[in-house]
Amino acid sequence: MIQTLYIERAVLDHPRTVALRRRFPQARVVTCERYGEIFNPKGQNFRLQKQQPALILARKHDNFVLEAPASYNIGGRRNYYFSHMLNCIYDCRYCFLQGMYRSANYVLFINYEDFDTAIENSAAESDEPAWFFSGYDCDSMALEPVSGFMEHTLPLFRKLDNARLELRTKSTQVRHLLEVEAMQNCIVAFSLSPGALAGALEHKAPPLQKRLDALAKLQRAGWPVGLRFDPIIYCDNYQQLYDEFFQQVFARIDLERLHSASLGVFRMPQAFYRNTVKLYPQEKLFAAPLTESQPMVAHEANLEQEMLAFCREKLLQWMPEKKLFICHD
Repeated sequence: MIQTLYIERAVLDHPRTVALRRRFPQARVVTCERYGEIFNPKGQNFRLQKQQPALILARKHDNFVLEAPASYNIGGRRNYYFSHMLNCIYDCRYCFLQGMYRSANYVLFINYEDFDTAIENSAAESDEPAWFFSGYDCDSMALEPVSGFMEHTLPLFRKLDNARLELRTKSTQVRHLLEVEAMQNCIVAFSLSPGALAGALEHKAPPLQKRLDALAKLQRAGWPVGLRFDPIIYCDNYQQLYDEFFQQVFARIDLERLHSASLGVFRMPQAFYRNTVKLYPQEKLFAAPLTESQPMVAHEANLEQEMLAFCREKLLQWMPEKKLFICHD
C-alpha cells in the first residue's frame, strides 16, 4: 500500500513512527526537516501522485483545534474541527482537497496527545457542549487501520461530558467501533450519494451498498449515526435519482438511532475549483450549470434552491425536521 515513507527527523524515534516502519518494512524511507519540504513545492503532479501516494509522518506544532465555519454544525453553537491528517485516500471529483493541496501524498501528524490537550481545553471553555468535527481535511476513518487515531481518541471523548464528536467518513473501516462499547456523544456520519453518482465521482470509495451495510451494523451495535447528503449533484434526472436514493437509504435506517442528516449542494472556493478543472478538464461534473460568485463556485442560484427544496421535501417524508440541517456557505 505505502511504498515511500517521508519522515521528519524530529519524529524518527517516535513510537508511532517505529510502529509504522514495522508495518511497511519494504517502504523506502526518506527523512526531511519539515513535511512542507515534500508537501508544498510547486510543480508536483497531483494526478500522478494520486496513483501511489506516499505517507509523510510529521509533528503538528499549532492550530490543533480550529473554529468550524458558521454553516458547519448539526445543532450545536460551539463548533470546532481538527485534522490529524491532510489528504484523503479516496479520489472524489467534487472534493476541494484536490484543488487546495499541491501534493496528493498523505500527511499524518503523529503527536496525538497534543490534539488531546487542545480538545480538552476547548471543551472546558464553557458549560455549553462543544462539538468537534473530524473529517474536514481528510476522511476520519479511511486510514484508521494504519493511523489508529480514532482508537486513541475515542477514550478521551468517553470521559468528556461536555464534548461531542462527529466522525465524517465514506469508509467501511468500522471494526474497532464494533469492538468497543457504543458512545452516545460520538456520531458516525456517513457521506452518501446515489449509486450512479458515487460510481462516477467517488473514485476508490466503497460503493453505496457497502456504506449502508456498515451503517446498519453500527446502528445495531448502538452507535448514533448521521447521514450526510453533501454535496447533492445536479444531473438531468436528479429528481428521480435522489427520490429512489432516499428510499434506498431509509430502507436500511433505524430512525430511533438516527442522530441527524445534513443536506448541501456542490460548492468550492474559486481558486480550488480552477485548480481542479486543470487536473480533470474532461470531467462532466464541471460541465454542469455552475456559476462563479466570489468566493465560491456553485450551481446557479435558482437551480441550487430548486434542488435543496426538492431533496428537503423528500427527506422530510422519512425523518423529522428537527434532525435535518441545511449546509450553506
